[in-house]
Amino acid sequence: MKQLSATEQALVAGIDQQAMLGRVLEWAAINTGTGNLDGLATLSALLADCLSQLPGEVRRADPAEVTGVDANGHVVTRRHGHHLVLSVRPEAQRRVILTGHMDTVFPADDPFQQVRWLDEETINGPGTADMKGGIAVMLAALAALETSPAAARIGYDVLLNSDEETGSLSSAPLLAQLARGKFAALTYEPSALPDGTLAHARGGSGNFSVTFRGRAAHAGRNPQDGRNALVAAADCAVRLKQMSHDDLPINPAKIDGGSANNVVPDLAVLRFNIRPKTSEAAQAFLSDFNDLLRFIEKLHDVSTHSHGGITRPPKPVDAPAQKLFDLVRDAGAALGQEIGWKPSGGVCDGNNIAACGVAVVDTMGVRGGAIHSPQEYMIVPSLKERAALSAVVLHRLAEGDVL
Repeated sequence: MKQLSATEQALVAGIDQQAMLGRVLEWAAINTGTGNLDGLATLSALLADCLSQLPGEVRRADPAEVTGVDANGHVVTRRHGHHLVLSVRPEAQRRVILTGHMDTVFPADDPFQQVRWLDEETINGPGTADMKGGIAVMLAALAALETSPAAARIGYDVLLNSDEETGSLSSAPLLAQLARGKFAALTYEPSALPDGTLAHARGGSGNFSVTFRGRAAHAGRNPQDGRNALVAAADCAVRLKQMSHDDLPINPAKIDGGSANNVVPDLAVLRFNIRPKTSEAAQAFLSDFNDLLRFIEKLHDVSTHSHGGITRPPKPVDAPAQKLFDLVRDAGAALGQEIGWKPSGGVCDGNNIAACGVAVVDTMGVRGGAIHSPQEYMIVPSLKERAALSAVVLHRLAEGDVL
């Protein structure tokens, strides 16, 4: 194991946990549900000020256009907040990308809005772990790196997007652009387990909406003339669930549609999610799904229109990625932290980065748990602990540790 150098010891000693905690408490008090554009704009302004304390150029990036299907089967444009980008030493030969997200899953009217202390070392609050604590860790680690002469040998881009919790659809093109040419990536999702375990290989994810259009008719006078879109959607949902297997969990989640009890419904929208664990399973599903829709159309005499797709490819861990995991483990050991990893069924921007051929560790954020629920918590001492881990990892990458 490579011990901490004198420079690395100085990096770690300079990290201020109280300052980091202050940032998290301030940021978590601002609701930033993905659809709360005002809240996201408020947080973005604060984060831009923080990013401006690092060298380089801070810019706002407009969201890419994203469409969805409403309850009436119409394709509509979804509004998103803008994204923040910091570029430091773009001329450097060795460059990394660091990513985080501003948004949470808690909308503006959600009752979960306050931060409270659970005990001396634990706070409960929206986004404290996922991932305002992670952003605080990232910024502190970069500030520590910049105090070392080795920082001049490495460049980096930081992306803080506003739509990760809904699949990063409006930031995916920007993420792919920034990942291009990087030799490593760190993403600041919370640890996979409260003990600091990292997420290793990940499955993928895809979200689909299928619109079924039939023919309305009176349920008593001439039901035979109707074509029940709701029944077709329900049949499709059941058959989709039957297509699930170990490498392809499928979750039919919602059906919009229906009409008065005395009307054969002519419209329904089925929404579902898939979690392919391999690229082969993902490709096989797309072919099978197309066949299923053709079958449903013929069986129920309806028309269908599918919207959406696989937006998070599966993330296997190849040899370069494993070397980055090993580097993180060794840096942790030098700090007295035991770092392990496990596969995860969750997805994040790390999936997109890996699909660009870049080695990534995507759970470099705080230790905590119960994310996406009112019980979400962050373990406060993990702020400095994980900032120190990232600072040492970045320093060693700057010094030329090869992946």
